[in-house]
Amino acid sequence: MNASQKLALLSVGASCVTLGLKFGAWFLTDSVSLYSDAMESFVNLAAAIVALVVVTIVARPADESHPWGHDKAEYFSSGVEGALILVAALTIMFEAWQKLRMPTPPLQLGAGLGLSALASVVNAGTALILLKQAKRLDSIVLEADARHLLTDVWTSVGVIAGLTVLLFAPPSWAILDPIIALLVGLNIIRTGVDLLRRSADGLMDATLPTDEVATIHRTIEHELGPAGRHAELKTRKSGSKRFVEFKLYVPGQITVDAAHHLCDQLEAAIEQALGNTTVMVHVEPEERAPKEAKD
Repeated sequence: MNASQKLALLSVGASCVTLGLKFGAWFLTDSVSLYSDAMESFVNLAAAIVALVVVTIVARPADESHPWGHDKAEYFSSGVEGALILVAALTIMFEAWQKLRMPTPPLQLGAGLGLSALASVVNAGTALILLKQAKRLDSIVLEADARHLLTDVWTSVGVIAGLTVLLFAPPSWAILDPIIALLVGLNIIRTGVDLLRRSADGLMDATLPTDEVATIHRTIEHELGPAGRHAELKTRKSGSKRFVEFKLYVPGQITVDAAHHLCDQLEAAIEQALGNTTVMVHVEPEERAPKEAKD
């Protein structure tokens, strides 16, 4: 079991714990706000299981049917998680709307808020671990899971803060409970849409971020010197792997060995600058270089 699988398994375990705590809080209080919080934890568990399956698939080496590996499976995970979040948000908002029409004060609110706060501590600790390791492993699956958990934490903080008011407010303030749940639902929708967008970008081979593209240009220009020329830079990302492709224009009389050595030099420099990058260089005679070729 690799590091990503262990972290995904940690997320599954944490989601099981928080799911029990938050549904326990809802059961004690009959609060639609705490129900919304519990529903998001249910999505956390489903997403963590999907993440575990995906990182297991990604860990498989390239084969005859998948010569580029299985890294793009990560984008399916973030897409599924985004879709699950949207389903949870719509469910929450429906329940909140129903209770908005007939608000009732929550029961045993103190005990329920205590369980919810404990669940938030578990989620926060797990999210911080995942986020740190996601950056190290450059994994969108673990990052999506971590950010989802952090969203859940902030959601819980908002719910707890709002419901704490009801501990000291008159019964007529019971309408605050479904209003909080509606706000939670809207916040969850925003998170889900962002995950779906990122998943679509990965599946559609969107270019690398602007700062990384600029790094590639600088690295090429530094290695080639003032006389070097390159053009048609194309980039994409598949899971944690980056792919870079461009045309390199060299003097027509240069030997194959010298051109190959220059390509190796460029590939090593870009790999060092970005990490986990596959570079493909197409060598062309400089006589064919277009006007827009960088020099």
